[in-house]
Amino acid sequence: MRVKTGIVRKRKHKKVLEQAKGFRGASGDVIKQAKQATLRAMAYSTRDRKVNKRKMRQLWIIRINSAARINGISYSTFINGLKKAGIILDRKVLADIALNNAAEFAKLVDNAKAAL
Repeated sequence: MRVKTGIVRKRKHKKVLEQAKGFRGASGDVIKQAKQATLRAMAYSTRDRKVNKRKMRQLWIIRINSAARINGISYSTFINGLKKAGIILDRKVLADIALNNAAEFAKLVDNAKAAL
């Protein structure tokens, strides 16, 4: 007995077209092009999640550096001083403190200077 793939194929096509919803032109309508476009989009999204993490870290470092220089110390010596002082704060938290609480950041800079 012959088995046709009608229902299974329709489900697979429907899944691909749902993922390609909002794509322009044939990339959102035609199965073959939608499949290619979604594969490419998935590759970009995987890559860009890592790029986003990288950019956020760069932003934090820039913020810490500018706040540290206002207090008369460079970024690298500030981080080195924190490590020697035994203060374990990640760059995200340091950037937030530098941005929102300058007085506390100045205390951290003083601790870092003292440890050097």
